[in-house]
Formats: sequence, C-alpha cells, structure tokens
Amino acid sequence: MPAPLAERLRPHTLDEYIGQEHLVGKEGVFRKFFETGNVPSFILWGPPGVGKTTLAKLVSSTLERPFYTLSAVTSGVKEVREVIETAKRQHLFNQKPPFLFIDEIHRFNKSQQDSLLGAVEQGIVTLIGATTENPSFEVISPLLSRCQVYILNPMDDGDLQKLLDRALTVDEVLSKRNIKVEETAALFKFSGGDARKLLNILDILVGASDGDIVITDKFVTDCLQQNIALYDKNGEQHYDVISAFIKSVRGSDPDAAIYYLARMLAGGEEPRFIARRLVILASEDIGLANPNALLLANACFDTVHKIGMPEARITLAETTIYLATSAKSNSAYMAINEALSFVEHDTTNRPIPLHLRNAPTKLMKQAGYGKDYKYAHDFKEHFVEQEFMPDSLKGRRFYKPDRSNAAEAKMAERLEHLWGDKKR
Repeated sequence: MPAPLAERLRPHTLDEYIGQEHLVGKEGVFRKFFETGNVPSFILWGPPGVGKTTLAKLVSSTLERPFYTLSAVTSGVKEVREVIETAKRQHLFNQKPPFLFIDEIHRFNKSQQDSLLGAVEQGIVTLIGATTENPSFEVISPLLSRCQVYILNPMDDGDLQKLLDRALTVDEVLSKRNIKVEETAALFKFSGGDARKLLNILDILVGASDGDIVITDKFVTDCLQQNIALYDKNGEQHYDVISAFIKSVRGSDPDAAIYYLARMLAGGEEPRFIARRLVILASEDIGLANPNALLLANACFDTVHKIGMPEARITLAETTIYLATSAKSNSAYMAINEALSFVEHDTTNRPIPLHLRNAPTKLMKQAGYGKDYKYAHDFKEHFVEQEFMPDSLKGRRFYKPDRSNAAEAKMAERLEHLWGDKKR
C-alpha cells in the first residue's frame, strides 16, 4: 500500500515548496539562510497544513546538519535532556550546532521549556519550534526572546491550485489515473487553506472509484459528507461557530452557548483557545456587572492549561454557563474605547495639574509640583473633592455606569454621593 499522498508529495527542495513566498521567495529569509548557512533559533507560527514541518526539514537537509525531533505531546524533561546531551556530543565534531525541532511547542509546559533554555543560549542546538498558537502566549519570555518568529499563512486558492496540479502530474499514483478537474470551489473550500487536507481529500476522491474520475463540486461534496466533520477548526466554520458561541454567551443563552461549545470540542478545537475567548468575554461583555466573572474565567484558563482534555470540558462548560447567565455590562469596554479614541486624535499635550505631579526633588517642589494635593485618606469617607483632569478637560466623562445591573447601579450611587452633580 502506498504512503499517503501528503507524504509522497512532501518537497525535497525549496523550489518544490509551495506557498509562503514572503519566506521562501527570492528575497525570502530562508533563501538567505541557505546562502549563508547562518540560521538563528526560530519558531514557525501558522495553522495546520501550511508547511511548518516541511520547512524545518528542508532547512536541515539543505544545510546538511543533524536534525533531532521531539514531540511536545509525548516528550518530557527527561527526553529533552537526553537529546541535548546527544547534541553536545555531536557538536564536538561539527562547526554548526544541530537542529532540534519541536512540533507543537505550545504544548510544552514551563519546566520543559526551561530545560531547553540553556542549550539554546549556549548554541548547543539551534531550536526550530512549530506552533499553531500565538507564541507570545505559549512560549516563555526568555526562550521567545532568543528566537525569531516567522508567521506562515493559510494557502490561498492560487497555492492550492499549484499543489493540485503538482499532485496530478508528479505523483507516481495519481499521474497514472485519468483524472479530470472541472470545478475546484468545493475542493478548495473543504481544504480551508490546508495543504495536507487538500491532499488527503484527493486521496479520498481517488479511492472512491477505480475508473476515470471527474472532479466537480458535487462529486467532492458527496464524497466528503461522510468523511469531513461538520465543524472544521481551521476552515470557514471555525469562525462561524466561535462567533455563534461568543454571541450566545453575550446574549445570555446558556443552552446555545453549551451547544456551540460542544461543537467546538467535538471538532478538535484547542481548549485553551476557547478559554482565552471566555476571559475576553468576561471583561468585554460582563465587566463591572459581575467582576467575579473575570476571576472565574482566569481560573478556567489556568485549569484548562493544567489538566487538558477530556476533563477540561467540564471546566469550560462551568465557566460558559456562569458567564452566559451572569448580568452583563460593556461600560468598561466602552469607556476605554472612548478614552483611547480621544487620546489618539488629541493633538494637545495637555499638562498634568501641578498638584498631581510627583515632586522627588527640591527644585520640583519649588516649582509647585505636588502643592495643594489633598491625601484622600486624611478625610471623611477617604474622599475629598479635588480636580484630577487637566484644566482643559474639566468635566469630561468617559465612564458611564450601566444602571441596569445592581453592581454598577451601586457604583453610580457612590459616585453621586461623593461627587454630586459632577458624576451624575
């Protein structure tokens, strides 16, 4: 039985590599790597099936340097240290350090990433990480600061067409079959910018018949309706389902929210992606109506990170229901947006009132810095009326309490009690 099409078509040279022109084109950084032989540690960030692993292997094979691979799913600190020790011995006989490729590096915990740090710092290995998640959130700062991050984009229809043409003309199996392509819209839609998925779909289509094959949108749809999940975490429905999930929580419908959560989990969505969305929801849509929501959402994110699936589904469900049934307010969201919009378009460098300025030196004190500032805790109710805005912005309001929820109504009452009409 032949290997899967995706493996048979894996590029062996950079010229065979399709897509990511900004990296592998004539002026691309990877061309310069091959010209100079100088390769820093780097992380490839992009969705599945866009060529991260292939690009990593091409770097190693082209430069003829040892290539060690670790999977973040199956490797612990022990395996990391063993590879580093092997690399140390190898390094003694090579001018250039070997490559250490870690697939799904975002799944490495802090201790695993810490164990890599020394080897990367000392140049024992050149690290190549691959991740589908934002490395800013998933890779520890000391390690991230020693790596270049290169972003890989989903393949566009032009790239997918090139890949399709290559598969039909170069592959030893498909080139011998009579395959006619009449329509590609469904094929490219189901592929969702994922090269591996396109080739896997071709495998399914070819396997559906022993005779001639005519690829049409209907033929593709009919063949795939039993093979492609309704939720595609990397395709168009990814955005539709997460959008429906967010809007269901915002709209206070726990049943719909749980349904969309189940669709995402069943479709293989990364649980931490969902947890991050819940943290955002807690701030943006619930906010000051229930500040505990943010605490719970953050606890959910930490828990999901620690325990993973399948148990994480329970924590995600608990948090989803809590946020969906909570009182809602976007007052903080609106306040910061209004303030940012004002500041970004305000060309006036409005001076800070003198009484609010810091006065660490004698000269500053003589200039009036800090003069007449009233320390709130010296007064009744820990409050004394004084002006905090620049003179030219006296009376300007950005935060407008949402009085429809009990928490902010109480906050509004306190502001009015302290400030009177100024904060009414």
